[in-house]
Amino acid sequence: MLKHQLIHPEINAIIGAAGHHSKILIADGNYPASSKKGPNAKLVSMNLMPGLITCTQALQAILSAVPIEKIETMMYETTGPYALSEDPPVWNEYRAVMQEMKIDLKLEPIEKWEFYKAVTTEDHVLTIQTADQQRFANILLSIGVRMD
Repeated sequence: MLKHQLIHPEINAIIGAAGHHSKILIADGNYPASSKKGPNAKLVSMNLMPGLITCTQALQAILSAVPIEKIETMMYETTGPYALSEDPPVWNEYRAVMQEMKIDLKLEPIEKWEFYKAVTTEDHVLTIQTADQQRFANILLSIGVRMD
């Protein structure tokens, strides 16, 4: 019986085989998950219906299971039809989960096209495709080193 919150067998197998610097993408419902991924990445679809599951729920499960050393977000657009004038509300949800779980990291925004490049590396091992409807909810986690 697992003690952490993450109980999905396929995701546990993938992160159990991953190591330091491996990357996990938690993708929102708009992310092109089948075409924007690394050559070694497995895609796990967790998009049951709009809003289930969310990126925040996936983040909470992953943070309970594996040490993370870096958290990058897709920077929002400031012009055009999808523009935002401030951080997406979902980023505050991420910060709240990180604080609750005593994860002392900052969100590091990456420009959209650079984010896609960061995801397509050989270190990318997992994409969790959610059904989150929030804009710019994509989040890229880098696995750290277990210290205890």
